Amino acid sequence: MHYRIERRRGVAAYQQIVEQTKRALRTGALRVGDRLPTAREVAETSAVNPNTTLKAYRELEREGIVELRQGVGTFIVQAPERPVAGAGAALIAELSAWLDRASRAGLDPSDVREMVEHALAEREGTTLARTGNTEEPKEARP
Repeated sequence: MHYRIERRRGVAAYQQIVEQTKRALRTGALRVGDRLPTAREVAETSAVNPNTTLKAYRELEREGIVELRQGVGTFIVQAPERPVAGAGAALIAELSAWLDRASRAGLDPSDVREMVEHALAEREGTTLARTGNTEEPKEARP
């Protein structure tokens, strides 16, 4: 598991770790019994303070998703329910094919993220208004 912390997102780093762990469980990238990276490993790969990772892991422990085993590691003990059982693998395959097409079309990861965010915003009935380096949702006009 590799965590990607987006500082400009306006969401605390520990919360991003919690969200990404849950997402990995829902998509099947993590399974019950898997060991999460140590706080030191996350600090080295994601440039966050080890205490930030520990805070995220404690939150996941409170929710019953992980178990912290002193001297051994942090392990997944329960996965949140998936929205649609079995759909994750098919959706990931479709997304992977789409990402291949986007790459061949010359889009870089930031272009892809922006497209996804725009599509999600449209789906929620909003548009993104850019203000400097931040994005704020704004009501869509009829």
